[in-house]
Amino acid sequence: MRKLTAISLFPVILSLGLSSVAPAQSRDEQGQVRKAMREGNVQSLRDIERRVLPQMKGHEYLGPEYDVAAKIYRLKFIRDGRVVFVDVDARSGRIIGRSD
Repeated sequence: MRKLTAISLFPVILSLGLSSVAPAQSRDEQGQVRKAMREGNVQSLRDIERRVLPQMKGHEYLGPEYDVAAKIYRLKFIRDGRVVFVDVDARSGRIIGRSD
């Protein structure tokens, strides 16, 4: 009988993780963000990132999330094994919270 290792299980684990992602929700959120940007209600993620990333020297940027209802971008960073979230008001571009 073949011994299972973490390496041999990696493709299975990866596929299970990817199957739990809800792509329809992601597309819907992206569509809502684009609509809000066209209407002038929120700033683009690119503009937000241009403003915030330089303030996070020494942190690795992991990516964004967007809260449609609150109109808040949550940027996720990591440094020394600790995850840091920076919440940014999508309308004003102002940082409104940071977890350290």
